Parts: sequence; C-alpha cells; structure tokens
Amino acid sequence: MVSPARVLAAGALGIVVLLVAYIVFAGGGGADYQLVFTEADQLVRGDQVQVGGVPVGTVKDIALTPDFKARVTIHVDSSLTPLHEGTTAQIRVPSLSSVANRYIALTPAPNKPNPALADGATLGTTATQGAVDLDQLFNTLNPKTRKGLQEFIQGTGEQYAGTGHDFAKDVELFGPSLAATDHFFSELVRDQSTFTSFLVESAKALTTIAARKEDLTGLIEHADQTFQAIGSQQSSLARGLRELPVTLNQGNRTFADLPATFHAFKELVDVSKPNTKTLAGFFAKLHPLISAATPAVGNFSQAISRPGTNNDLTEAFAALPALAQALKTASPNGVQSLRESVPITAFFGPYAPDLVGTLRTFGQTTAYYDANGHYARISPVAPAFKLGANNNLTPASPQQGLEGLQTGQLRRCPGAATQPAADGSSPFTDNELLSCDPTQVPR
Repeated sequence: MVSPARVLAAGALGIVVLLVAYIVFAGGGGADYQLVFTEADQLVRGDQVQVGGVPVGTVKDIALTPDFKARVTIHVDSSLTPLHEGTTAQIRVPSLSSVANRYIALTPAPNKPNPALADGATLGTTATQGAVDLDQLFNTLNPKTRKGLQEFIQGTGEQYAGTGHDFAKDVELFGPSLAATDHFFSELVRDQSTFTSFLVESAKALTTIAARKEDLTGLIEHADQTFQAIGSQQSSLARGLRELPVTLNQGNRTFADLPATFHAFKELVDVSKPNTKTLAGFFAKLHPLISAATPAVGNFSQAISRPGTNNDLTEAFAALPALAQALKTASPNGVQSLRESVPITAFFGPYAPDLVGTLRTFGQTTAYYDANGHYARISPVAPAFKLGANNNLTPASPQQGLEGLQTGQLRRCPGAATQPAADGSSPFTDNELLSCDPTQVPR
C-alpha cells in the first residue's frame, strides 16, 4: 500500500517541477514593433532580437513595402517594453558559418526624456542599419588582391581534399567536451534558488563597497542594474544556454579552417611587404613636420585650456554670455538708441571711403591729388579776364567769372568725386538701392 507520506512527497515534487518549468519557460506579454530596412539581409522568421548579446525577442514577419524596402515585424519581451524614441536597430552576423544566422541588435534609447513608442510603432530607415555582407567586403579589394584571395581559397580546397577522415579523428574528443559543457550549464540553470541567492548577495556586496568607496559609486550602480536585468531574463538565459551546444557544433567547421586561414594570412603579409618599403621615406619626411608642429599644438592647447582661472579661451568664452547679458541690461537706453540709429547711419555706410579720405587729408583738397588718390579736378577760380573777339582778353565781371560752375549737387553717389571707372563700378549705386543721383559728377 502507498503511504500518505509518499503521496504528499510526490505531490510536492510535482509542484516544484511545475514552478521551475514556469520560471524557466514561461513567457508572454511584450509588444510588437515595425522595423524598416533597405534590405532584409537574409533575415528569416524566428531570428533573435538581442540587446547587449541577451535575447529579448524574435522576428515575427518580413514583408516588402511599396517602395521596395523590407518591413520586419519583431516581438520584444515585456521586460524591455516599452521602447522609447531614439531606439536604433541593426542586422548583425555573429559568424560566417551559415547564411541564415542573422539577428537584430537593438540599442534602446533612454527612458527620459524620450517618449515611449506605442505597440506597433514603426522605426524608419533613419533608425535602422543593415548588415555588411562578405561580398561588400570583397568589392573593396583591388583586382590583384581578389585574384590572390581566389588562389588562396582554391589552394585551401586542394590542401584539405581527401583529409576528412583524418580530421574526424582529430576532433573525436571535441564532442565529449561539448557534452560536459552542456551538463555544466544545465546544472547551473537548474538550481534557480542558488543562482538567485548569488545575485542578491552580489548586489549586497557591491552596495557595501559603494558605501565605502565614493569613486566607485557610479560603477556599482551600473553593475546592480546589470544583475537585475540578468535576473529578469531567466527564461531567455536558459534558452541561450540550451542553444549553446548547437552553436558550438556549427562553429566546429570554422575552427577547422583556422590553420588554413592563418597560413593564407601569412601569405598575404608576405605579399604586402614590398609595398611597405616606401613607408620609411614617408615617415622620414613626416617626422620634421610633426616635430615642428608639436610646440605649436602645445601652445594652442595651452591657449584653449590652461591650469588656473581666467587665463584661457575656454573661460573667456564661458564668460561671454554673462558679459552680453550685463551689457544688455546695464544701459538699455543706449542699446535702444543704437538700434534706432541703424536706419540713419546705414545711409553713410557706402560713403565711408569718401568720409575717411576727407578727414585724413583735410585741407589738401586743392592739392594735386584728392582724398581718393586721383588727380584733383578742382582749383580756386579767379577769372579776371575772359576771351573776347579775335581771341583777345577782355576784363570780366564777377558774374561772368562764375559762369559754367555747377552748384547744388547734394546727392552725389559714392565715388562720384572722380572720373567714372572703366568697369562701371563707380559711381556706386548698389544696383540703384541708394538714394543718390549718378548723373551728378564733376564737369
């Protein structure tokens, strides 16, 4: 007969198994988001969505937009939702062991002050970036290098042709090692209570250190947040550990190709050595320039930032806003009068050369050259005679001596005090925007 104690023990064991299964495998919640990429880059449904290497969701659907872009629908677990504006996404390739091992790496934006994204929100191409394929890398190589790479790959194939049996013997012990690793991680994930206690005690230890070391406060806070994030991703961590052996098996072929890769890399280095002979001459010519520029850069750096107060450009620029505010509030009437005088003083701007020249050579307007550097076309007028009949000089009256002189030319344009320039630049009318008369010129 089955005793009641055995029945109770079996029931308790079943409850514990159900709780552990719920903690490890339970999921739900979260939100869906639309990511628009220029290309899908060989993404497939079911590919992971990761943040910092930790899976946080999966790819649900891939569709083509009307403008021939890839619209990728992802589901993000509730532990990370909602995402916020400024979040970016990038398609990444962890290795070259297959063409379908792509995943989407999210970079979440800070919660504040960025607003949250609603369920079903779309991130455009400005917030997404595709993966760099191997073909794009090869296209950056010149024809000679691509030819050498092709010969290297062909030579590698010839080298390992018919050696599959020997290679299988070499990796015979690799399988047991993977099995032991899988068993270790399975045991680590199975003991949830111990793992949780470890995280809690680690947080307490870090808090104690933070209380005693002020310099490590920021580091401890970030570590605490990291451990809390790991604790909230138990199911994702368990799935990642279960998939680790599969990933290692896929990487087995990559590890087998490493010796040939290193050999090819050595050949590439040997081929590149002749091209490095010119570097010595280049560095020799570059050294005097760097030596001469070092003091100048040092002086420039010291001028920008120098130990002490009020002795460098950084502090001078920092003081400019306060100085501008002080000048603005110290004499508001003066600032207002300057603003109101701008329409009046703007009229004298084009005449600045004439005014400066007049002030510089005041009193010499009857000399050989005027203020603008041209031969003077003015002189004192004292006509005591005039030309009469038969070219005879006859006495002239004061009124007759002033005949032919022009007066009242009060709207001359800038540069009108001398003969017009051959290129038409004077008199200057600013495309007839100045209120002056270009016909008022010396006669």
